[in-house]
Order: sequence, then structure tokens, then C-alpha cells
Amino acid sequence: MPRAMSLNSSIAAKHKRATMRQDRADAPLRSSRKDVAAGRSSVKSVLVVDVGGTSVKILATGQTEGRSFRSGPTLTPRRMVSGVRKLAADWTYDVVSIGYPGPVLGGRPIAEPYNLGRGWVGFDFARAFGRPVKVVNDAAMQALGSYKGGKMLFLGLGTGLGTAMIVEGIVAPMELAHLPYKKGTYEDYVGRACLERYGKKKWRRHVADVVGRLIAALQPDDTVIGGGNVSKLEPLPPHSRKGENANAFLGGFRLWSKTNIVPADLPPGRARSERKIRGTGKDAADGLPGARP
Repeated sequence: MPRAMSLNSSIAAKHKRATMRQDRADAPLRSSRKDVAAGRSSVKSVLVVDVGGTSVKILATGQTEGRSFRSGPTLTPRRMVSGVRKLAADWTYDVVSIGYPGPVLGGRPIAEPYNLGRGWVGFDFARAFGRPVKVVNDAAMQALGSYKGGKMLFLGLGTGLGTAMIVEGIVAPMELAHLPYKKGTYEDYVGRACLERYGKKKWRRHVADVVGRLIAALQPDDTVIGGGNVSKLEPLPPHSRKGENANAFLGGFRLWSKTNIVPADLPPGRARSERKIRGTGKDAADGLPGARP
């Protein structure tokens, strides 16, 4: 019993410190939320693509209203790009950020998504869009948009379970969703399938238990719960706060900040024709943060 009280006190203290840090960050956070509409970044304009299990959502610099279309098990990367380009045909953008629902390494998907079609691993997004592209895990992108400092755990409740950790500004996507839990995995008990099968009451109990276990194991200063189903949590699990839907887009814009180290892929034509600036010997892509040499 004393050990449990000590653990609870430790979590409460961490949450209090995170709350104080959030209060200090309120003013700049309000500005960064406005940046979602203004689309401020270190490059001219960014198109953010948030790929989910049920829909693909997009927003570009200077736009105040996002757009979306249905995804699902037949959505291949080629169809995704085609749908995005049609939907954003009247928007202008220089670079693209993609939130991908699966593990990403070095700016490229390394496993096929569970809820979409095949062909994502090895797909050349930069060639398809004809622009520099940065790809990150979708939970990591929303986490980046939710971040206020310290050590933050992000949990995204949608078709499945997205997870990411940010420590002192460094994003670390994690694949916790498929770790063993009860008779299945964490995702089996907090994903949309469980919600639809067992109803809100039982689903909320599973979510509270999973969130509590992850907080106890990872000891974050701040825990953010986002995703499409966070609105169905009443109340939120202890020591957590709700992430805003716009944070995924904000994270996509932040990917192109000067301090972000996520690598960018360049389309082949641009990589060759713009490789050298005449008379300087420098890469034309040097002005794009994260561009590969």
C-alpha cells in the first residue's frame, strides 16, 4: 500500500510540474495554434497530409479549412497521392509533410499499415508529388503539434492506437499498440473495433487501464490523448490532457522548422537538375531543413 501511494504521489507531482510548464507555455501555444491557419514555417508553403485508417485529411499553408476523403483497406499510396493532388488542386505548396499510420525509419515507411492497402514500403512519395517530402509516423506528427516541453507521452485513439514520446524536443515514435495485453494487444482493447463491439462503457475502462499502465511504466511529465475517439472519453484518464485535432496539422508544419532533423526526400528531377547552384558548388536544396546531401 505505501508503495502504491508513493507511485501515485510521484505521478501527481510530475503532472503538477507539467501543468505549471503548460501555464508558462500558454501564450506561445496560442500563437502556434494560429500558425496552423497561417502555416508559418521556414519554407514558403507546406501541404500536410494526415493519413488515417478511415480518412485522409489535408491542410496547406494559408488555408483555414482542412479537406478530407475516405481511406480504408483499398487505399494504396498511389491512390492516396492521386486523391490528395485532386483535393489540393487549387492550393499552392512547395513541400509536403505526411503522417503515416505505421513505423517510419529515416523518413520512409518500413512496414505496411494494418488498415490500408499494400505498397507503401518503398514507395517514392517525392517523385509522386514532384516536391520535397517528409514522412513521419502519424502519432509522432500529432505529438509534435501537441508538445509543450519536457517528457511527453502521446496516445492516439483512432482506428488503432498511435503512440509516441517526445523528450526535450526529440520525437521518438513507438509501436506500443501491438504489445501483448490480456488476450490480445493494447490496440485490440482500445481501438475502434473494441469500441464498436463492446460499447463506450467497457471501452473507457480498457482505455483508463492502458493509459494508467503506460504512464506508470514510462513516467512522462505530460500525457496527451488525441485521435478521433478521444471525444468519447468522459472523463479523461487521470494525469492526462486532451489533444486538439488541429495538432496533427501543426506538427506537419513544424516538421519544416529549422531545428527539425527529420530527413526530406527530393523528387529525382529536382535532385539532379537543382543539385548545384550555378557558380557556388552548393546544393539548391540546402535551404530546405533536413534535405539529404
